[in-house]
Amino acid sequence: MSSLEILATGPMTTVQDTGRFGHAALGVGRSGAADVRSHALANRLLANPSEAATLEATLGGLRVRAHGPVTVTVTGAEAPVKVDGRGAAVNEVLHLSDGAQLTLGTPTRGLRTYLAVRGGIDVPPVLGSRSTDVLAGLGPALPAPGDLLPVGPAPTALPVLDHAPRAPVGEEEVALRVRLGPREDWFTDEARRALLTDAYEVTPRSDRVGARLAGPALERAREGELPSEGMVPGSLQVPPGGEPVLFLADHPVTGGYPVIAVVCSADLPLAGQARPGTRIRFVPWR
Repeated sequence: MSSLEILATGPMTTVQDTGRFGHAALGVGRSGAADVRSHALANRLLANPSEAATLEATLGGLRVRAHGPVTVTVTGAEAPVKVDGRGAAVNEVLHLSDGAQLTLGTPTRGLRTYLAVRGGIDVPPVLGSRSTDVLAGLGPALPAPGDLLPVGPAPTALPVLDHAPRAPVGEEEVALRVRLGPREDWFTDEARRALLTDAYEVTPRSDRVGARLAGPALERAREGELPSEGMVPGSLQVPPGGEPVLFLADHPVTGGYPVIAVVCSADLPLAGQARPGTRIRFVPWR
């Protein structure tokens, strides 16, 4: 059986798939790839099933060695790719011989890069998923140097493309569609106006749980706190300080601060690639 040996992980590398579904009543969130589009593209290029697990590297720095010949691809934030010291392209099928080393540099834009292998990362699933949920502590442990990650059996289908042209991932400013609610009535008219007209900035205190945003404080129209209620990916929860938190893949399943709006699920991959300093504008989802 082939495997990938972890030589370096960069700031953070996790194993991710499409997530674990149907366990919210048990207090277990979905998790899964923060940028599901890049994760899906990687698997399509290798003819893997969509749920095959990949490695999600935050701000690059991942380095692996192939044990046995493997076929891989790199998608998402365009980190410089090298195979045994030679440059390689993103969004392209790459064949690694036994002992070959693949290295990801730091992306110049975007945040998360995906390394997929034909056959998928075959670590044991937890509650039906191989995703690492960093908030709940579920799923595979964070890869560490020296770990050997097994590669699953190659699918019967064969790749039909060796390259997938794609616009670069990650912008200095992104627009995310939102629908107000369910607790927009907890905020003043001015707060709702500010949310939909002013820009917010992703702060360094962001992670897979959520993006903490700096910008105009959203003033409440009422006092007190809510009982805890269910949360979904894309919820814009507003703590007492007034600066919203955009919940991402590893968000808590409940929360007690009011949610002023929810980001359209189709736009969450853009949020998942928003690195610190990225400006975000929220626009009405019509």
